[in-house]
Amino acid sequence: MAIRESGEDYLETILLLHKKTGFVRSVDVAAELGYSKPSISRAMGILKANGYISIEPSGQIILTESGAAKAEQVYERHVMLRRFLSETLGVSEENAEQDACRIEHILSEETYSKLKIFMEK
Repeated sequence: MAIRESGEDYLETILLLHKKTGFVRSVDVAAELGYSKPSISRAMGILKANGYISIEPSGQIILTESGAAKAEQVYERHVMLRRFLSETLGVSEENAEQDACRIEHILSEETYSKLKIFMEK
């Protein structure tokens, strides 16, 4: 199932919070993204229904195999784009971070793979 940009952002946030703290709850995602708890709760329900996450009785959010794969894919794109913008083009770190977050969702697979080859040289 195709996932929307906001869903990709949630998965990426869950991944990064998990790497940082080892334990992620909806309230953590809400605090990180600055969204309301009801909005996050609804989004987590959608991600769960689509098989991207599971939610433990303790409230801990766990990425499923497909959720982790999607989150890693989005994060890899983000890092590559941020590096390209800041290191190659000289864009400020702040703007590179913000722009990478927007571009990561719309970049075609062909363009991304060419950019990845370019950055690996």
